[in-house]
Amino acid sequence: MERQRRWPIAKKAACSVALPLLVLTANPTWALNASISGVSDEVEDNIDAYLQTIDEDQYTELRLEGEIRRRTQEAMRVYGYYDPDISVDVTKRPIDLRIDPGPQVKIEILSINIDGEAKDDPPFQTALDAFPLREGDALRHAPWDRLRNQFSGLALERGYFDWDFTDRRMEVRPYLESARLYMDFNSGPRYQFGNTTIAGSHIEPDRLHKMQTFEAGEPYLAESLALYSQRLAQTGWFSSVSVRPRLDIARELTLDAPTHGATWWDEVTGTQAAELQPQRPRLSGAALATAISITPREDTSLPIDVTVNPADRHQFEVGIGYATDVGPRMRFSWHQPWINRFGHSLEHDLFVSAPDQRFTGTYHIPLDDPLRDSYRLQYGVRNRDDGDTRSLEASAEIARRWEFENRWVQTLYFRTTYEDFTQGGVSDQVLLYYPGIQWSRTRTRPQRFPLWGDRQQLSIEYSDTIWGSDAQFARLTGDTEWIRTIGDDNRFLARLSVGAIETDNFDKLPPSLRFFAGGDRSVRGYSFESLSPRNAEGRLRGGQQMLTSTLEYQRRISGDWWGATFVDSGDAFDNWGPEDLKTGAGVGVRWVSPVGPIRLDVAHPFDHEDDWRLHFSIGPEF
Repeated sequence: MERQRRWPIAKKAACSVALPLLVLTANPTWALNASISGVSDEVEDNIDAYLQTIDEDQYTELRLEGEIRRRTQEAMRVYGYYDPDISVDVTKRPIDLRIDPGPQVKIEILSINIDGEAKDDPPFQTALDAFPLREGDALRHAPWDRLRNQFSGLALERGYFDWDFTDRRMEVRPYLESARLYMDFNSGPRYQFGNTTIAGSHIEPDRLHKMQTFEAGEPYLAESLALYSQRLAQTGWFSSVSVRPRLDIARELTLDAPTHGATWWDEVTGTQAAELQPQRPRLSGAALATAISITPREDTSLPIDVTVNPADRHQFEVGIGYATDVGPRMRFSWHQPWINRFGHSLEHDLFVSAPDQRFTGTYHIPLDDPLRDSYRLQYGVRNRDDGDTRSLEASAEIARRWEFENRWVQTLYFRTTYEDFTQGGVSDQVLLYYPGIQWSRTRTRPQRFPLWGDRQQLSIEYSDTIWGSDAQFARLTGDTEWIRTIGDDNRFLARLSVGAIETDNFDKLPPSLRFFAGGDRSVRGYSFESLSPRNAEGRLRGGQQMLTSTLEYQRRISGDWWGATFVDSGDAFDNWGPEDLKTGAGVGVRWVSPVGPIRLDVAHPFDHEDDWRLHFSIGPEF
């Protein structure tokens, strides 16, 4: 038994080593070297493709000549050349292949008809209107075959499951240089979505039904099923999702059950789904075939079966990294994608670095559309000890989230924060209550290392002593970031961040609400949050306004390696305008590693002629 188990593995390993060697050694003999004259462009290319797989060592000269003639005729036939004059000299190297293509067959009759309900379905008519061949044109096989595949593909995508070609002929008369093409497509009736049955769900079925992208009675559309499956998967509630139409109802009625026990539907969806299906009387296959032939099926309602499996209730993730802003860092997350039958979820996150330690928790309460509408309860504690900033913060927030069709997300929240801090040698304790609203949108493709994308965010917050807050302020922050790629090797990044606070008592604001600039994702060439107004003792006190910008150009060096050059400019300041902005520029390297992009930059601050700073970070820009 042990030897039997190992044999497939050994066989697979041997093949993986032997096949590449076989290709390398055999490829020169497979590629037939022939000089082709008399034809050009696509006809010549097609002949060359047909001849490439001939291994001339396997043929005598006479058989090789015959094989070349046969393949050449096949290659030319698809372009309407049915009677070429072919001359082959296999004694020459390269083999001499001379062709007189002869007359090209013309289309004498072109008859294409659509019957059934698809006759009035726009996509079918669009495919027919786009068919490039007309009577009198030279015959080409590819558009004809493509139209046939389009009709059958559209039928399956749009619910015409009884489709058939009642006539499909290509009659070619080479001696008359003519062809007659006939295609009669009968779509039959279009099926409609029927009732949806859900099996295996630990979440209230009503919640899943409300996420449907179709209604019972609507015309069937495969795209709607795919979208519904995607939406279910995005909830995070399930480890697997299967959404499929019950196409083979007739087969369920037969007596010919598989000998290994389960019916076909049991195999596909599992026993839970099978238990939910009604028990039908079974007929013999012959009796069923007779009944179907006598009585056409009138019920075109197509039941939809959804089978899901619960996701792991507890999911853990540990990450270790390094950034010049904070040094070594560690993150531990505990995620519960579902904690009850309503799909509520809970996640906790612990982040630890030398200057910054924080613990946060988020409780999500999804509404009727869990992907777009939800409530969020967030809480956390944070300790910071970084140069002139020392702070112990505790906060709690309740928020309502909406996501719109254009992918913009609106979040309305109310936050309370207690912070015991010392900033620039000045200590205080404050308790703040403030509502806020945020609009954001992030678009990227691909996800790991975007070659196209943008991110926008705008937040407005307000606090007032009228409702017991220790400080009155209005705070605005905004960020925009863009990534665009020209060709495959030129990547551009632009970033702009702004912030402003209006208050009569800035000293009562904790460090978490003040503005600082500098660091890996701000103005490179300067250390993390080292740019802000300073007090009389030269210590950082934070700014009431902030402006930073980045322009970066990246060029692919090879594969997943990119070189970069950049200019950053910005500062945190008071009085609604800086005297001058701090600017840093430099060069860097990007590696798209399996764990995410790794960035290494060397930046020079312009106001320090002999200074430079190394910046290292892991993770995407967004």
